[in-house]
Amino acid sequence: MTLSPARGAPAARAFDAPAVTDILRNLLQAVGEDPAREGLLDTPGRMARMYQELLEGLFIDAEEVLAVSFEESHDEMVILREIPFYSMCEHHLLPFHGQAHVGYLPAGRIVGLSKLARAVEIFAKRPQVQERLTTQIAESIERVLGARGVGVVIEAEHLCMTARGIRKPGSHMVTSAMRGVFRSDPESRAEFLQLIRAQS
Repeated sequence: MTLSPARGAPAARAFDAPAVTDILRNLLQAVGEDPAREGLLDTPGRMARMYQELLEGLFIDAEEVLAVSFEESHDEMVILREIPFYSMCEHHLLPFHGQAHVGYLPAGRIVGLSKLARAVEIFAKRPQVQERLTTQIAESIERVLGARGVGVVIEAEHLCMTARGIRKPGSHMVTSAMRGVFRSDPESRAEFLQLIRAQS
């Protein structure tokens, strides 16, 4: 199956599953394996399908998802905490995973909570760095909803650090992006940070 980039998604060529399969078969051979042996015979194809799934965000426009919004006079914080996500570090193509906390102050429009979670997922399913992922989520919500304030905090564990290299399992990276009043007003920012850490 060939997918073309979505409007607003990164400039990328279509996903070419046969080419990816061939590359992965060659990779197995280059690392000293026999891609023709029984256990590996279907591995390149399975891996190609896996990469197509893990990187599908290259071909979906998150802002189209967020554009499905509604007029509403609610003008207090809307927060969705503990959104699980999986992404791929663009430096090693190893996974990083964790939770995103997203909040915004509406300016006359709200969006369904599932759309916030879906936007996180779309941006995560691209070759990423956590800093960019955090910024992309915040800026898209601010731009599409015209929100008065947006806050995004992401906590994640990176396999490129825990499974290789310095090998420090249990280490978590935390990034944040504050826009609008969440950046300019310390009280609003403090309230957001307090709410995302509140115990259920």
